[in-house]
Amino acid sequence: MATYLPFDPNPRAPREKPPALTCDSQFHVLGPRETYPVRPGAVYEMPTATIEAALRMHRALGIERGIIVQPTTYGADHSATLDGLKVAGTNYKACANAIVFNEADDAYIAKLDAAGVKGARFTRAGLGVKLDPKDFERAIARVKELGWYVKVQPETDGFAASAPQYENLKMPVIIDHMGRPDVTKGLDEPTVRKVVELLNRGNFWVMLSLVEKTSKAGPPWDDVIPIARAYIEAAPDRIIWGSDWPHPVSVKQPPNEGDLMDFLFRCVPDAAERQRILVDNPAQLFGYAT
Repeated sequence: MATYLPFDPNPRAPREKPPALTCDSQFHVLGPRETYPVRPGAVYEMPTATIEAALRMHRALGIERGIIVQPTTYGADHSATLDGLKVAGTNYKACANAIVFNEADDAYIAKLDAAGVKGARFTRAGLGVKLDPKDFERAIARVKELGWYVKVQPETDGFAASAPQYENLKMPVIIDHMGRPDVTKGLDEPTVRKVVELLNRGNFWVMLSLVEKTSKAGPPWDDVIPIARAYIEAAPDRIIWGSDWPHPVSVKQPPNEGDLMDFLFRCVPDAAERQRILVDNPAQLFGYAT
């Protein structure tokens, strides 16, 4: 198993304060290993990133709400995520890994739902957790029954190729990481075109995240801004933001979260747009009171 780099332990406040009730729409909780063993066959294991460390990061940035997203490291065992919710409190919810529909019974799914899990993430094939077509259809049916949302982690070569699997769904669908477009190809790139098309349908959402891996120019990642703006202008009421802390599978030093929020604020100079992306949109999608 490859070794990946840990998160920056000294998160700094962004240059501008985010609005009250800002939501980090994706972060993960990992370890310690002696408490939460890695599943057999896991593709990656990250250095320990506890819920307490995540909450310290959120306090430093001015974040008051968040979504714990189950990492593939643990597969269907959501113990770390569930324990994280207990510590974090009522301002926090979670997203399951869709493999849970294959490996857990209805009682466990009900336990997740009651704890604040309200979505299922379908992860990219390279991370070793993939559903075959029959199991995928069954998982989608269960998501619909539960009233959850679907969350899609794009493949590293972009969302366009896998879009047919999701584009006809009638429930809320979040496309993670801006679809992982090739920024060198501009706004006519296939993933960008497909994401904009889907945003026009009304039930698709995009998470602005992973800019550090999407950018080809490097920090401060301004080559990603035109694509982020294209998405915002297509559907300003269905764009959210996530830190992706602790930045799993990072072979370069992960960024400081303060820098990530500064990037977002360069993308979104307007205070009303920031309010929508950081507060109002996630409140609507995840079921927070406004």
